[in-house]
Amino acid sequence: MKIATWNVNGIRARHEQFLEWVTSAQPDVVCLQELKATVAQVPASICELNGYWCYWHGAAAYSGVGLHLRRDTFPEEPRFSHPAFDHETRIVQADVGDTTFASVYVPNGGKDYNAKIAFMHSLIDYAAAIQRDGRKLVISGDFNIARTDMDVHPKERKPVIGQRPEERELLEQMIGHGLVDVGRTLNPDDENYFTWWAPWRSMRQRNIGWRLDYVFASESIAKSAISCPSFREIGTSDHAPVVATFE
Repeated sequence: MKIATWNVNGIRARHEQFLEWVTSAQPDVVCLQELKATVAQVPASICELNGYWCYWHGAAAYSGVGLHLRRDTFPEEPRFSHPAFDHETRIVQADVGDTTFASVYVPNGGKDYNAKIAFMHSLIDYAAAIQRDGRKLVISGDFNIARTDMDVHPKERKPVIGQRPEERELLEQMIGHGLVDVGRTLNPDDENYFTWWAPWRSMRQRNIGWRLDYVFASESIAKSAISCPSFREIGTSDHAPVVATFE
């Protein structure tokens, strides 16, 4: 099974890249962030993505998430919904059997840091509730937090939003509810494993970036993970797709 996440930074600008990537990668679960489009504005060519159960959740030219599950893998239509703390179209979930899949886009925090902190507290409670209920969780997306200094190129390490100890502690609290950081677990020593690059000074080409995009999975799922690369060469978003493969 392949579970993919990608902050597309505008689905209307990159819908052709998205279609090409999905057709090639064939992920079983697709989590998208930063659609920057209402549902009505999502290009018709991908509104009903062939072979997938699709859910688009967006509002105007800001935020927005998508969640798509391959019909061959999940023959029964999933139950899509939103946790009560959803705001600004930032999270959508699908329940399939004993597993919940979620696509999430955590606020950047630059305009409203308190909103970011509140959202992270809600995610902690969300992960705790799913663990308490005995369900499995795969939550993927753009968390806008570099987990450790290793997740930031040395030239970019600084005391700024996205690298603050408070944010990192909240992320660790969420992970602590039975989740595994699949990418780092499979790439424990890779100091060049990034998923976002500032769009200037050829940062992407030079791989001077941050790791902000994650696939977090319950331990029982994560133990079967065999790869989780970041595809820096794909697309023109400032984020790369991340694809976790499970046996």
